[in-house]
Amino acid sequence: MLGAMTSHTLELITGGNPAAAPVASIVVLHGLGADGNDFVPIAQELDLDAIGPVRFVFPSAPVRPVTLNGGYEMRAWYDIHPPIGQSRLEDEVGLRESCALVQGLLDREAARGVPPARTVLMGFSQGCAMALMAGLRAPRRLAGLVGLSGYLPLAASTAAERSQANRDVPIFLAHGAHDPVVVLDRGAESRDALQALGCAVDWHTYPMEHSVCPQEVADLNAWLVRRLARP
Repeated sequence: MLGAMTSHTLELITGGNPAAAPVASIVVLHGLGADGNDFVPIAQELDLDAIGPVRFVFPSAPVRPVTLNGGYEMRAWYDIHPPIGQSRLEDEVGLRESCALVQGLLDREAARGVPPARTVLMGFSQGCAMALMAGLRAPRRLAGLVGLSGYLPLAASTAAERSQANRDVPIFLAHGAHDPVVVLDRGAESRDALQALGCAVDWHTYPMEHSVCPQEVADLNAWLVRRLARP
């Protein structure tokens, strides 16, 4: 059952009984220019009955000017600047502001009765960047992180800033082999950086562009069931 938590957040509870208490939560962060509706269809494709009722939380990013798009205002977790040669200017202020917003969502799930150890943080593209950044810095152990078609932001500061609780958090990382938006090499760089930090990365590539494919959904489904299966 799909419903609105606030004007900027949607929720979906699996299992057909919206009154049932969720046994796990999955917070899903959308990509640049999208909103909380974007990944609802993907969530509806997942079969998590083996876990029990699962609450999906789909927040929408704030509206802000995006430099890469000529300053046009759209939903974005942070600003994106055009690359200058081989260098990448990152919007550290925007990233940290959104990181705090995401941590607030995780805290809210805990306050509603789903502990962090039963919560997965997931994101696509810009949302992937936020999921990796916020998840590694979350003060309480999470069930896992899912990063689709994205990258690790502020990579140089991650080792110093990551929490002890999530030093080796399991991560499902997937990327399109033909992605023209976030190229495969950047995804692979992030995989290598995460593995060097000691994270357990489950890495997948698919013959697609900047999108999601059926085999990816199936692989993600299996990973989520493994991570969230009740002991």
